[in-house]
Amino acid sequence: MPPNSLSPISLSDLFSSFPFPYKGLSGVDCQVTAITADSRQVQSGALFVACTGGLVDGHKYIQDAIAKGAAVVVGEQALAGLAVPYIQVENSRQSLAHLAAAFYGYPARKLTMIGVTGTDGKTTTTNLLYQILLMAGVKAGMISTVNAVIGDQVLDTGFHVTTPDAPDVQRYLSMMVDAGLTHVVLETTSHGWAQHRVDACEFDIGVVTNITHEHLDYHGSYEAYRAAKSRLFQSLAETQVKPQGNPRLAVLNRDDSSYKYLSSVIQSAFSLQPSAISYGLGEGADVRAENIIYDASGLQFTVKNDKLRVAINSKLIGAFNISNCLAALTSAVAGLGLDPETAARGIAVFPGVPGRMERIELGQPFTAIVDFAHTPNALRVALETVRGMLEISPRSGKARKEKNKSSRPPAPVLWGTLLRGEKKGRIIAIFGSAGLRDREKRRMMAEVSTELADITVLTAEDPRSESLEGILEEMAAGARRRPEPVEGSRGGVEGKTFFRVPDRGEAIRLGVRLAREGDIIIACGKGPEQSMCFGTTEYPWDDRVAMRAALSELMGVEGPGMPYLPTRGK
Repeated sequence: MPPNSLSPISLSDLFSSFPFPYKGLSGVDCQVTAITADSRQVQSGALFVACTGGLVDGHKYIQDAIAKGAAVVVGEQALAGLAVPYIQVENSRQSLAHLAAAFYGYPARKLTMIGVTGTDGKTTTTNLLYQILLMAGVKAGMISTVNAVIGDQVLDTGFHVTTPDAPDVQRYLSMMVDAGLTHVVLETTSHGWAQHRVDACEFDIGVVTNITHEHLDYHGSYEAYRAAKSRLFQSLAETQVKPQGNPRLAVLNRDDSSYKYLSSVIQSAFSLQPSAISYGLGEGADVRAENIIYDASGLQFTVKNDKLRVAINSKLIGAFNISNCLAALTSAVAGLGLDPETAARGIAVFPGVPGRMERIELGQPFTAIVDFAHTPNALRVALETVRGMLEISPRSGKARKEKNKSSRPPAPVLWGTLLRGEKKGRIIAIFGSAGLRDREKRRMMAEVSTELADITVLTAEDPRSESLEGILEEMAAGARRRPEPVEGSRGGVEGKTFFRVPDRGEAIRLGVRLAREGDIIIACGKGPEQSMCFGTTEYPWDDRVAMRAALSELMGVEGPGMPYLPTRGK
């Protein structure tokens, strides 16, 4: 997106507080009208930042940017002889974030900034916290991987969910300042941190949901992925003192395997003061959930510590959302000093995030759900949640007193979920795995589904330039090697317990046709996304529309047509 039209700023002023070494500015000055790293968005008087990494090298587009009117260029390579001033920096992406912040007048310094990160649950937690702030009468804005909310204005942040680029983030923050907002909840991804998109955001509170297996294709290892997430908490120590104050608080998940690592990171960053608080289901958490009851209608539990006790009622489905509610409430109460009862009311009115455990109802005799679960951990908790929905009667449970061997938080026990024969219907799971992304999770997700679902349908999910057939074969191999035998089976059986259907529309149709009364069909991986990528083309796609189309065909009622994908008919 092109930046807002602002008054030009001099190049010297733009670099007056620049925190990193640079070369080439001596004796040079000009007026800068915009800042961008996309040569296609260059306008007359713009500063173009040539970024490296990813699929392209921005230095190759410098001449294009100059031809379109760029007044100055910033890059990492040693270049000479350009028609405009050239400033060399050590890291273009990091420089872009700080220059964008300067261009927009350092808006984060005028706001209380709450950053939320994690593998799963961060969008829900971001929205929960935003709803709590609104309930408390706080003038708050939100930037999620789905949209930016600025008062009554809702701006789409892109086709696929990730943190917006640095100039867009700073532009949104500037718009929030202009709108008179005081607080911002900003969802941050590992890519966002690794690519410095949220540098210079001056965070006051950092929140983590969990850190599990994801994006290892990009980061190379779980340790590197975890380190990228930890930059949120390291950045708290760098935030300048603000007139409105800044708590510099880290909110950690005591039940997650990342807790020990993040605690050590925070201790290194903050040498003079305790700056972390934990939430969870176990006794070791500073803020705990007790007296837990959950069923298909929502959640009930009590939040407790030495200083507070408040009852929570939520419309959200699934035990994993207990942790998301705890994260949001802990941030609001411990970090911002909001009233616990007010926070509880904010949670109670929150309807949920579109595409997250969203039911699709057209009068069918079974339950149809669309969810965003696209990691092994998220798929596991989604399937465990719908398995709990199949139970005859929900019961209250206690946190499991067991060693947390995985990254999943201990879940409250429903007796029926442990006795898998005591259920009214079957689970039919439909999902894929993205191309040019983490390959290991393809096998892992198939293994999870064949362990927890009765029927698995493997299908397309943004194959990009990879062979869809190859992706499905890797997933099928995982389905066949189910690690824990269920009902005597030593693995998934293709054509019986799992299917391969390349076209996602046909996959959803198959799931709907296979569903019987009392079953639950759940399409995972796309959630609220509005497109699917084949090659380099984004085709309009919405799982919720596709599910309605398949259901309307089955029920013989009016509904939308099935969206087109290039796999149709193949």
